[in-house]
Amino acid sequence: MKPPEQPPRRWREADAMHIDVRGLPAPQPLVAILALVRQADATTRVIVHHDRDPQLLYPELAEIGWRAARIPGAPGEVRLCLTRVP
Repeated sequence: MKPPEQPPRRWREADAMHIDVRGLPAPQPLVAILALVRQADATTRVIVHHDRDPQLLYPELAEIGWRAARIPGAPGEVRLCLTRVP
């Protein structure tokens, strides 16, 4: 029997909202990240903690006025900073 899937972990720090989607099967990371950015206000940065480069995310972000930049993360982690395009 397959174990129940865990929801993505979210938290706020002084610098941004964070979402950890590591270990989630596709398409859950994409869906969770897009849901979070759609809720965020214009000045909120979103930091994504992922275990792979989410190629399908980038065009979706561009379509809704967001961009992604890779930032340093832990070994084996893909960490992105998402910001709204001015």
